[in-house]
Amino acid sequence: MAAAVRAAKQSLRREIKKRVAALSESEKQRQSLAVCHKLLSHPRYVSSERVAVFLSMADEVRTDSIISHMFSVGKTCFIPRYQHGSSHMDMLRLGSQADIQDLPTTSWNIQQPAEDLAGEEALDTGGLDLILMPGLGFDLSGRRLGRGKGFYDTYLERCMAHPRGKPYTIALAYREQMCESVPVDQRDVLIDEVLFHDQDL
Repeated sequence: MAAAVRAAKQSLRREIKKRVAALSESEKQRQSLAVCHKLLSHPRYVSSERVAVFLSMADEVRTDSIISHMFSVGKTCFIPRYQHGSSHMDMLRLGSQADIQDLPTTSWNIQQPAEDLAGEEALDTGGLDLILMPGLGFDLSGRRLGRGKGFYDTYLERCMAHPRGKPYTIALAYREQMCESVPVDQRDVLIDEVLFHDQDL
């Protein structure tokens, strides 16, 4: 059964990557802007003080304007640091948006805090109110297709063990990343909501 789910996930990953690769830069920007507008007026975002957000890769909804907004309204911003060779990830506090320029780039082409940076980890200092989730594919039931490393599922398990419990999770997606149904196994943690740009807007 596990092998069948794994194969189904791999097949869906290939299909979604193809769909997103076909998007023009201007279409990615257009949809990113629409998703950003939805998020900034979302009650969960508005009421959250401690927010984790991913630094977007080329095939993900752009998060730079969201990060700008977070600093402009005084939210505390945390970004992921992925550990190579494991499914361990920390969420480290970002001092300012300008600090992003100085972050090293990993072999996955993701900017993140350096391995030897001590930094403030969200779960050590009061937990998180909200996590903005990346991913390759999503469905409306909250099932999420990641890149297969398990970083976010493992981190959410750590959050559940924290006194504050699991933060609210919102995935940010292009319309082309939405699926009828995403295959999952028992390790996959459901997300609370997916924001994407509806066709008729």
